Amino acid sequence: MATQTLAERIEILAPTGLTPMLTTDQLRAYFGISPWTVNEWRKAGCPMERIPGGRRRFNLAAVKAWLAEQDEDGAQARADVARKGVAARA
Repeated sequence: MATQTLAERIEILAPTGLTPMLTTDQLRAYFGISPWTVNEWRKAGCPMERIPGGRRRFNLAAVKAWLAEQDEDGAQARADVARKGVAARA
């Protein structure tokens, strides 16, 4: 079976009302963020689900909604988390 893009997976699942669950790496690639930022988002309440083996999966729509909730455009939430980490390291 050929690898499907995220857009293809979303289109295939749309009629069922389901949405693909992203791995941490897929979430990082989608938003262009570091593993540290994903962990900070998680600690700040970013929605995720645990699967057997302790791994995490993220519902893209739920993450986008969470980011919008943090700040109207979502970009500020990423900047705040990054600033928080820089301040903590100083």
